[in-house]
Amino acid sequence: MSISETTKIAIPEPREISTVPRFSDRVFRVVVSLGGISSLVILGAIAFFLGIRGFDVLSNTGIKFITQYEWYSAINTDGTAGEQASTFGIGAMLVGTIITALIAVAIGVPIAVASALYLNFYAPTAVRGFLVSVIDLMAAFPSILFGLWGFNVLMPGGEYWAKLLHKYLSFVPLFDVSAPVFSRSPFIAGVVLAIMTIPIITSVSREVFSQTPLDRIQAAYALGATKWSMIRAVVLPFGSSGIVGGAMLGLGRAMGETVAVFTVLNIVFQANFQILLGAGGNVASLIILKFGEASGEEINALMAAGLILFLLTLLVNTVADLIVNRSGRKGR
Repeated sequence: MSISETTKIAIPEPREISTVPRFSDRVFRVVVSLGGISSLVILGAIAFFLGIRGFDVLSNTGIKFITQYEWYSAINTDGTAGEQASTFGIGAMLVGTIITALIAVAIGVPIAVASALYLNFYAPTAVRGFLVSVIDLMAAFPSILFGLWGFNVLMPGGEYWAKLLHKYLSFVPLFDVSAPVFSRSPFIAGVVLAIMTIPIITSVSREVFSQTPLDRIQAAYALGATKWSMIRAVVLPFGSSGIVGGAMLGLGRAMGETVAVFTVLNIVFQANFQILLGAGGNVASLIILKFGEASGEEINALMAAGLILFLLTLLVNTVADLIVNRSGRKGR
């Protein structure tokens, strides 16, 4: 047998390439598609239900439902009519929602980013997996646990810090108070929300930081950069979109949080711009406060408030998506 004949025998038959997906691939595609479609259907159904229930209130009140600071139902719980006409406005609660959420983001984002950088670049390998598991577990904690912890443990220390802020920064309108009432304030609620959102922002930021191209990191070290210089020049610019995305996810959760805020905040129907004063509220706490004893008309108004909160959260997520996409197109 010649060498040419041996070579011909050793060459395998050409494999037939087919573009038809396998059965398992088709099943997986169907399952994933149904999951994505079901999420959209459920969200659409929620928005439709809230819109139908709150349509009458929104059509009768108009833009005043968002701008007005008064909430009064003319129908009592026993079905009798009150002396005044019904007035529904969530302006004060919208202000409280935005203020507490911004406090949570302002406190939580720096801590979360620093934690993510520590886990990726400074934590010993032996403890990194344990810390990541703990952070992921904290992200799944029920909000009532954070609320009870904030009420029983965090509030005394929070009052002390609130008094310090008032003492040394009272020239700033946000830290000035008209009465010495520092307990159950928007500041305390914002700190609790910050602790709730830190695990979410940390997980997202850590995942983005871990995808930083290794060649860029090694190039920074080759040019003589220290670890912190490498992080500032390479990691943070690369992960900026992830930081924004995680911050917006935390902001969305902070805006929609109910039980934790209801537990640590003194619910007063007024727009409180003094974050250290023990008075305020948010839309979610208004719903949980009024729902148990509300009349039919007031329940419809609460549904309309839920629709506004739903749309506000959707708007925040849309803005976050635009920012992330814009940062991604810049190669950051």
